[in-house]
Amino acid sequence: MKKYSVGVIGATGMVGQRFVTLLAGHPWFEIKVLAASARSAGKNYGSLVSGKWAMTSPIPESVRDMIVLDAQADMDRIASQVDFVFCAVNMKKEDIKALEEAYARRECPVISNNSAHRFTPDVPMIIPEINPGHAEVIASQRKRLGTKRGFIAVKSNCSIQGYVAALGALKEKFGIKSVLTCTYQAISGAGKTFERWPEMVDNLIPYIGGEEEKSQLEPLKVWGTLENGVIVPATRPVITAQCLRVPVTDGHMAAVFVSFDRKPSESEILECWKNYSGKPQALKLPSAPQQYITYFEEDDRPQTKLDRDLYGGMGISVGRLRPDTQYDYKFVCLAHNTLRGAAGGAVLLAELLCAEGYID
Repeated sequence: MKKYSVGVIGATGMVGQRFVTLLAGHPWFEIKVLAASARSAGKNYGSLVSGKWAMTSPIPESVRDMIVLDAQADMDRIASQVDFVFCAVNMKKEDIKALEEAYARRECPVISNNSAHRFTPDVPMIIPEINPGHAEVIASQRKRLGTKRGFIAVKSNCSIQGYVAALGALKEKFGIKSVLTCTYQAISGAGKTFERWPEMVDNLIPYIGGEEEKSQLEPLKVWGTLENGVIVPATRPVITAQCLRVPVTDGHMAAVFVSFDRKPSESEILECWKNYSGKPQALKLPSAPQQYITYFEEDDRPQTKLDRDLYGGMGISVGRLRPDTQYDYKFVCLAHNTLRGAAGGAVLLAELLCAEGYID
């Protein structure tokens, strides 16, 4: 693979920091530009994140002295220096939409961690192992935007990564009628650490704004179909969700209850999970976990602290499969929310799009 020059828009935030750490040693991608808001522009990256660096690894030396640009005022300069950008900004939704489209119209593809364009009909929202074929809608999006190279592709919400993986491995074979999921989400999903959010210590908050709607609706777009140049969301399964913020640093756990069109045996479910892999595994993409879904036989696994870093934080952990009194089965699953769920999932999406020729 050729080396791609990339930019990180929103580089100073928690997800932006995660992008920086993942890209610093990436075999395909090289950071050429870091950008943030106007108040950060003109300063070196190390000084901007000093004191609020949230990663366990140190600030990469390759970017410590890089001067941060203004994501809006320096847009032409940024677009001219990179093959594409990753975007993880903290702005109003309409402002994010405008920003990302402006980069795309400058023939600079955007791989977005933001939610603003997730329900734009011709913007693919891709979990690479589940719906890689949705990238085909990019051709229609380019016609709308009037671009040759530029487009926007987004990753889905961090809270759905675990249960959509586990259900997606079963959906085609057995059909899924209804799903109930309760997610228990880490504080890094709010861009926080315990030092910056001390009220979360020894606490649980039973509300995360907008999260339940995303958890119920985004899987239906992921499982949707490409029709007449847009992605039409699926109408089933019916999903109901409840989302809680819990006092852990990283890792979103989900308790899942599911009913099928054709009820499988437990052994059939376990076999599907064991054998399921997707295009990232077939293409041997750098960030792809060797085993997408790992099932734990132990009654007390997966555990957040023990299992969130499985396969570099890109693997999905599942456990406690058993029959339910109201649904067919119930189980739990775990995904690392800032790796698989955020920056890592976007990097894997970018790898997929590069391998499939969309960036070129």
